[in-house]
Amino acid sequence: MSAHIESIDTLVIGAGQAGVAASEHLSRQNVPHVVLERDRIAERWRSCRWDSLVANGPAWHDRFPGMEFDIDPDGFPGKEAVADYFVAYAKRFNAPIRTGVDVKRVQRREGQPGFLVRTSAGDFHARRVVVATGAFQRPVIPSIAPKGDSPLQLHSAHYKNPAQLPAGAVLVVGAGSSGVQIADELQRAGRGVYLSVGAHDRPPRAYRGRDFCWWLGVLGEWEKEIAVPGREHVTIAVSGAHGGQAIDFRKLAHRGMQLVGLTRSFKDGVVSFADDLAANLARGDQSLMAMLDAADAYAERNGIDLPDDPQARRILPDPECVTNPIASLDLAAADIKTIIWATGYAVDYGWLEVDAFNDQGKPQHQRGVAKEPGIYFLGLPWLSRRGSSFIWGVWHDAKHVVDHIVNQRKYLDYDASLRARQGRPVDAGRTDSSAPAAACSSNQLAGVK
Repeated sequence: MSAHIESIDTLVIGAGQAGVAASEHLSRQNVPHVVLERDRIAERWRSCRWDSLVANGPAWHDRFPGMEFDIDPDGFPGKEAVADYFVAYAKRFNAPIRTGVDVKRVQRREGQPGFLVRTSAGDFHARRVVVATGAFQRPVIPSIAPKGDSPLQLHSAHYKNPAQLPAGAVLVVGAGSSGVQIADELQRAGRGVYLSVGAHDRPPRAYRGRDFCWWLGVLGEWEKEIAVPGREHVTIAVSGAHGGQAIDFRKLAHRGMQLVGLTRSFKDGVVSFADDLAANLARGDQSLMAMLDAADAYAERNGIDLPDDPQARRILPDPECVTNPIASLDLAAADIKTIIWATGYAVDYGWLEVDAFNDQGKPQHQRGVAKEPGIYFLGLPWLSRRGSSFIWGVWHDAKHVVDHIVNQRKYLDYDASLRARQGRPVDAGRTDSSAPAAACSSNQLAGVK
């Protein structure tokens, strides 16, 4: 006897912010669906971030439209508060989320509609699959990393707090939001810190009384649909830590942090750095000034009375580590006992055995609608716009994806209706799209507006 296979119209993989957003829109449209999550809802926020992490955007901005954070709107929620937010949000509309279910394989069904989804809790037949696993799937440590057990090496995804590390100095490689916040925390804890700074953008945390998220909004930057070629993945140095502060690498250096250029190689216990620190800081300064200029022009053009903020344009003198950069460093002599790689993530779709990728193995899609019919992606950077990888951006991308699903279902509904009128059998392989949504009723959704 064959094992029971559960049939569902739409199967969502992942119950982070993307999966919860997809479930809300599917529920609103009465689309039968289930969300599978291998851990807990929003687990990556809890277990794959350091203890003191807070959101990079203020609470009024980085949220779903249907619910506010229970903190000061201008504050920055901590990681546990963010995870709790998504748990509470999903409860508001009784999202059909099944936790502790690991998806092992997704395959197109031969000669039949939809996909076979194999999981740790049994198999599914799904007409459509929404891949909501996001972009932070596999931590990346570059191949240049030294071999051996010393010094200790870990990715920023596995860093928790300074007490976790052995005594001694720390080399942090990568000066985006994660790297600079971790380096700052370690320095505040009394550690000697070397921070490897590559190319980056450095927006103001706030300018003329408005957060940089607001400025990017009114300037139309969040809605940009096409990234500047070559700058799709440029690191942004911004932080909500300590109430939200602008990142100033020179200030960190004047406090005692040692800035170095891009990390190039390790050999015989010696790490070498590119001679690009001053240039990287200068380019960061240029990005800062460009945004301040655009903000000033917007305020003047629209006659908005905002307080002057000359301090935002102040550039501190270059510290010694910039004017006389470190070209190489003996790890033992510098007492460096830990290397933290804040070097980003890669996607991992080895389990997704469908024709939805380009020659480089990256998802091939248009605003989340994959080239493989019936497959959808959510939570990826620049999925539809610059804001796609942010909480509010995911919600809007999910709406577009679900609208596409609903339109496809209308055609299948017509086909079923026509077959019924003609006295012909409905396609036996078709998932019943006329069944009520498993998630909720319109009354249950009344509190989510």
